[in-house]
Amino acid sequence: MTSSTSGRRRCFASVAVALLLLTGCATNTSTETVSALDTGITSEAPSSTPTAPVSPHAPTADSVPLSIEIPKSGTQSDLISLGLRDDRTLEVPPDGPGAPAAWFNGSPTPGALGPAVIYGHVNATDGGPGVFADLRSLVKGDLIKVVRKDGTTVSFVADRGEQYSKAEFPTEKVYGNTEGAELRLITCDGYDPKTGEFDDNYVVYAKLVS
Repeated sequence: MTSSTSGRRRCFASVAVALLLLTGCATNTSTETVSALDTGITSEAPSSTPTAPVSPHAPTADSVPLSIEIPKSGTQSDLISLGLRDDRTLEVPPDGPGAPAAWFNGSPTPGALGPAVIYGHVNATDGGPGVFADLRSLVKGDLIKVVRKDGTTVSFVADRGEQYSKAEFPTEKVYGNTEGAELRLITCDGYDPKTGEFDDNYVVYAKLVS
């Protein structure tokens, strides 16, 4: 998984980090697995799980996120807190089987004002699925839950998903200020079997509902 980053607490900085793209997705997978799984190609069938109400919710106080659940895809993961390296590139989560997703601690905590950022691998080093292998299956209205250190659970609903070339990643759009509490889920996409690299990112945009 890769992404550009931007530091902020209550207010995101401008795009001073637009070039912070790095290759962080596991790539030692078989060609079979990559062609079917790592491109993230899934049909957008209607969700069979109940969706949350669509009314926006007022932002909450800050509280560090501990875990994430996505009922639609069956995704459940603890969350680790990661930031920036000395060279100002984004720290990358472990990429072994069962590795968790990560909250970027330079972004707001989920539920607080602004775009909280959670990212994870689409695949694992053994060729199996990563924590966000099914991110592309999410459609508008699908529920995302985040458990926080203060004992609360904040719920978001997916609004849309978009694929971006890493060479033209829209940092301001993904990490920039928002009027309410929002969530960004990010993973790799666009696997190129010729190079063994992921050329794109896939981003799910979601809004706080409870």
